[in-house]
Amino acid sequence: MENSNKKTEESFKITGNWENQSKELKSKFSQLTDADLKFETGKENDLLKRVETRLNKKREEVINIIKKGQPRVG
Repeated sequence: MENSNKKTEESFKITGNWENQSKELKSKFSQLTDADLKFETGKENDLLKRVETRLNKKREEVINIIKKGQPRVG
């Protein structure tokens, strides 16, 4: 079970225009701040942890919320 969690952590990447996506997230979740949504390439885990804490949601829920706002690849 531990391995599958690690794989999820490593495989999650932000795609598309994060500025637009973060604005959309802020409109859906008014408690999120610019600081919560600050994203640096390669630091997806930091972003996820901040959003998890602010929304009081589990990692998988936050990933699903973010993925819904990302453009489809493929």
